[in-house]
Amino acid sequence: MTPQLYDISDVAKFLKTNKNMVYKLIDTGHLTALKLGRLKVTCYELEDFIRRNNGKDFTDLQNVTQLTRNTINS
Repeated sequence: MTPQLYDISDVAKFLKTNKNMVYKLIDTGHLTALKLGRLKVTCYELEDFIRRNNGKDFTDLQNVTQLTRNTINS
């Protein structure tokens, strides 16, 4: 059975990034979390985040843009 809630470490592994990036995604409102002792992200939110943001460049979280050929090659 797939877990319904992921902790920050699990989210980082799933997104192939680090925990600091996950915290930044939450702090900037790009990813929604809930706090049950520690921060958790639902599997539905994680799947929705990927669907909503497919094709976007999160290099600068204050200025998320669509991926272009230039951003892919740099």
